[in-house]
Amino acid sequence: MGERGLLDVLLLQDYNTALVVLGTTTLGVAAGVCGTLLLLRKRSLLGDVVSHATLPGVVAAFLVMQACGGTGKSLPGLLLGATVTGLLAAWLVPVLRRASGLKDDAIMGVVLGSSFGLGIALLGIALNLPSGNQAGLEGFIFGKTASMVRVDALIIGLGAAVVIAMTLALAKDFRLLCFDEQFAASIGRPVALLDAVLMMLAVAVIVIGLQAVGLILMIALLIIPAAAARFWTDGFIATMCWAGGIGAVSGWMGSTISAMHADLPAGAVIVLVTGCCFALSMACGRRHGLTQRWWRGMALRRRVERQHLLRAMLECGSPGTHVALNQLHANRRWRASALQRELRRAVRSGELDVHPEGWVLTPLGEVGARRVVRNHRLWELFLIHHADIAPSHVDRDADLIEHVLDAELVAELEALLDPGEALPSSPHPLERRAP
Repeated sequence: MGERGLLDVLLLQDYNTALVVLGTTTLGVAAGVCGTLLLLRKRSLLGDVVSHATLPGVVAAFLVMQACGGTGKSLPGLLLGATVTGLLAAWLVPVLRRASGLKDDAIMGVVLGSSFGLGIALLGIALNLPSGNQAGLEGFIFGKTASMVRVDALIIGLGAAVVIAMTLALAKDFRLLCFDEQFAASIGRPVALLDAVLMMLAVAVIVIGLQAVGLILMIALLIIPAAAARFWTDGFIATMCWAGGIGAVSGWMGSTISAMHADLPAGAVIVLVTGCCFALSMACGRRHGLTQRWWRGMALRRRVERQHLLRAMLECGSPGTHVALNQLHANRRWRASALQRELRRAVRSGELDVHPEGWVLTPLGEVGARRVVRNHRLWELFLIHHADIAPSHVDRDADLIEHVLDAELVAELEALLDPGEALPSSPHPLERRAP
């Protein structure tokens, strides 16, 4: 498509394109917000069950309207049928779990397979009717975004507004439900009712999304934005905002790309864009993304190596003593390249000075080394007194954890000391000398 066509799509010059873009963008926001609750509640697969269970409701509603003398194409009637069977499937899962004693995954597999099989069977009956009015029912499986009309966009917009408003109104209760169900019940929150409301919101999002992306792909739009948002933040409201934003961007970009290339189905493209957003979030998310995790791991390893070096400098001689390279090698199993690299970094940071006789701690390095030694001995004390670790093994265990102590935890460990209580001895010679 040429430049003028691209601008027409981006500026929503075409009426049908504007309906599709606005409808899918709004749907993306609602799906992201509701999907966050399902993800945190560990009910994501239940959305898949509800999504597949809408098919028999759509076809059954079509058959009922045909039998009553109608055309069977009334969208409110079809969506009502989808809502009924979706709610029925959501209700059946906990009922069958309690009655059978099977685990959730087995029950959800039974309900999903049975309901979808029933839907396919009813669809086969509907497609063989002599009336010829059944064309388009398959669109509810894979979606038919390009044929969206004004009433479809209004239904999506109204449904999304209701879902978002109810979610925000019950945000405090949903937070308790997702993170501490037992505490919520103990303070009088209606846990069962909140679970039912959550399921109704999920069904509402799935039903209004049938026209846009279809029942099979709808589950992706419900789960992927919420999963992607978890790489960016840990906050409850922030996660919903991120998920809603990712869903909106996915709906807008997917429908825009589909409008520019008529041979690309909008529903599939929207889900593909959502998957790309997930991959980008997993790689670059500032909270739990792979890049951030790698960077934090590197920072921790550097801090551990620096603390090992400072501690080894004190263990090899009193402050002001020149320490040779072979002494450091004998103190700890260093790799030669890693030790040389860490020595250069410590010199650049002002913690070590280098002389022809060897390396020596600066006043700044001595403060840091003594802090490392004290933290190590505090952690030894905690392990001996509160974890029943044998004194002969405590040095190794303390060495594994001391590097992640923060100021608050150090203060708590110090508070465990009785007045006048001595710190435990250490096999390292310097720690026995340190006051």
